[in-house]
Amino acid sequence: MNERTPPDAPEEAEDPVYEQAALWVARLSSTDATEADHRAFEAWRAADPAHAEAYAEMEAWRRTMKRAPNPRRPHLPKGLAAVAAALGLGALLSDPLGWVDRMRADAWTDRGGIETTTLPDGSRVDLNTDTALALRFTHSERSVALLRGEAVFDVVPDAGRPFVVSGNGVRARAVGTRFFVRVDGAAVPVGVAEGRVDVATSAGETRLRAGEVAVRGEDGRPLARAGDVARAIAWREGQLTVSGQPLSQVLSELERYRRGRLLLTDSALGSRRFSGTLDLRDTDASLDVLAAAMGLRLTRLTPLLILVRPAS
Repeated sequence: MNERTPPDAPEEAEDPVYEQAALWVARLSSTDATEADHRAFEAWRAADPAHAEAYAEMEAWRRTMKRAPNPRRPHLPKGLAAVAAALGLGALLSDPLGWVDRMRADAWTDRGGIETTTLPDGSRVDLNTDTALALRFTHSERSVALLRGEAVFDVVPDAGRPFVVSGNGVRARAVGTRFFVRVDGAAVPVGVAEGRVDVATSAGETRLRAGEVAVRGEDGRPLARAGDVARAIAWREGQLTVSGQPLSQVLSELERYRRGRLLLTDSALGSRRFSGTLDLRDTDASLDVLAAAMGLRLTRLTPLLILVRPAS
């Protein structure tokens, strides 16, 4: 039997096996769990005895927390213990089957990871946090399926083999260029730093030139607009650069680079705007910068849950 810290210790949530187990606990206990989910779970559990052990412990922990109306959590203000109990595990549940994308991928990053890889044709790809992609290169086409996340492609020219990236209903086709694609539902799914890219959805297509981004029209068609592409891909240097962005959106971006939740306790607070550059490789330090600049108070309930509230 593996010697592991019991899962009631908050640090255990950072163990990837326990994280996967927690995701399965939530998925299988939900009302919309499918037969395919159950089959995938059984395959995961059978793959390693540690998986079954972690799942059993996380399921036992969930049942314990469900029975306890006031979980033991010293020094928390009244009512926050219940929030921590509900969201401490819930922070892990926003993407129950995300690790399956990584199993299908040829290259991927964990949450908070930013990495560079070279493709078989010599093209370079920078993968943002929690990103996975699968390759299918043939003699006639270089095809990349962006399964999740965001990536910047620096493509080696090859007129005989177009370079195509697809994901979440968007298809970006280039010959030789530098561009990004994001498939998490962002308002700007594609942007071009150099060259030209043809962007298509089921509703239509457009051509982007350097310094342009694609936005989603009301009818689903991609529309070309001028955009600050350099700022959009500043994450490659570990930076989040924003200008007059609502705090709610800034926190949402920071959440992409860390495990857990950043929870605004006051919706009006989320509309306050921030301008500046934040360090994506140290999101705790970035939160401290936000707190100092905007008069915020951070309450760290667990490693997976931070409340953001006014300082006074």
